[in-house]
Amino acid sequence: MIKNTFKKEERLCSVKLIDTLFHKGSSFVCYPYRVVFYAPREDDHLIMENSSSQVILAVSKRRFKRAVDRNLMKRRMRECFRLQKNEGLTPFLEEHQLPLLFTIQYVGKGLLAYDFLYSHMEKALVKLKNECSKLYLAKDYQADI
Repeated sequence: MIKNTFKKEERLCSVKLIDTLFHKGSSFVCYPYRVVFYAPREDDHLIMENSSSQVILAVSKRRFKRAVDRNLMKRRMRECFRLQKNEGLTPFLEEHQLPLLFTIQYVGKGLLAYDFLYSHMEKALVKLKNECSKLYLAKDYQADI
């Protein structure tokens, strides 16, 4: 049985990795989320923890001035991610041995209900899986490695 945990190893904390993610990564929007992702190659010389993926969940201070509201949205996003990561994304990454750095940024205008966030997190994770398949599992990418 797979546990729905969200441990420290799964959180992206390294400044070097974060910098690489935002400079070399690709992105897409799946409202109310913006996802930026990057799969480091062997020649990037980046050291990841023993996790297959690392993530940042972020809510903008510009959209939510009050920390209480930002923290509420981050808690909701974290819970949605925690419950859904093992349904498709994590097994996919482990099967293809693809390390992935990504961030899920909240770009919605106001506080949204948990049910809405949950259903759209599912859509965002499916789209992330599809984008990774197109970008990183193509034959020309495999030839570079």
